[in-house]
Amino acid sequence: MSLYRDEGVVLRTQKLGEADRIITVLTKRAGKVRGVAKGVRRTTSRFGARLEPFSHVDLQLHEGRSLDVITQVETIRPYGEALVADYPRYTAGTAMLETADRLTLGEKEPALRQFLLLVGGLRTLAEREHEARLVLDAYFLRSLAVAGYAPALSECARCGAEAVRAFAIAAGGVVCGSCRPPAATVPAAETIALMIALLRGDWPLADASEPRHRTECSGLVAAYLQWHLEHGIRSLRHVEREQAREPGREWWPSAGEPGAASPPGAARGFDPKPTPNSHIFRA
Repeated sequence: MSLYRDEGVVLRTQKLGEADRIITVLTKRAGKVRGVAKGVRRTTSRFGARLEPFSHVDLQLHEGRSLDVITQVETIRPYGEALVADYPRYTAGTAMLETADRLTLGEKEPALRQFLLLVGGLRTLAEREHEARLVLDAYFLRSLAVAGYAPALSECARCGAEAVRAFAIAAGGVVCGSCRPPAATVPAAETIALMIALLRGDWPLADASEPRHRTECSGLVAAYLQWHLEHGIRSLRHVEREQAREPGREWWPSAGEPGAASPPGAARGFDPKPTPNSHIFRA
C-alpha cells in the first residue's frame, strides 16, 4: 500500500457511515477511482466542500484493499460555482458527469481522452459561449467517438454509399435508401450537418443552426447514446424538461415542482476546439 497523487473531476458522492463519503472521481492518469473521504460531512472538515460534483481537483490518495483513502485535496477549478446559477447548464453538466461515469466502466483503467473531454465540456459550459444543449450534444458525440461508438454521418453505415437518406440507430448512423431499415427516421439535412459540426468542433456552423434542427439533433444524439449504454441517462429527463420550458421562467424549479433539485456546492472554468485529427476537447 502506498500514496499517490492525481488530478480528476468529481463525478458523484455517496454517504458512508455517519461522517464519511465515498467519492467517485475520473482522474487523468488512473481512470475512474473510488475513494473514502473521512469526516467530510462534519462542519469542521478541512476539504469537504472541495469534493463536490463538478470540482476539478488535485488529490492525494492512500491505496486500500477495496477503496482508496483521500488524504489531501486541492481545488484546481471549481466549475460548480458557474453552473449552479444557471439551471440549463447545471442539468447539462450533470448529464455529462453521469455519461462519463457510465462510459468508464472499469476502475483504475486509464481513460485520459474521456477525462480531457469532460474537463473541456465543463469549461465550455462555464464560459457560456455556446448554448448549453449544443455543448452537451457535442460532448455526447465526442465521448461516444472516444469509446468506439462514433455514428456514421457522411456515408451509409452499412454499405458506405454517399447518398444517405435516413438515420438508423441500430445500424450505427446514417443509411442509404437501399440499406434503410423500417424503423429509421428521416432527419433534415441541416440536422445531420449540425451533428457533423458538433463532432468536428465547427462552432460557427453549430451556433448558426436553427432551433428546430437543434431539437431534432438532440433527440437523435440522446437516443443513439442511450442505445449504446443500454440504459437511460437519468439526468437527461431534466435536460429535456428544461429544453421544453417556456421562455422567461426562473432557472430553478420551485420547491415541489418535478425536476426540482438542490445545487451542489462548488466551482468555475473548454476550449471548444478539438485537437488535430481527433474529437478531444482540450483541457
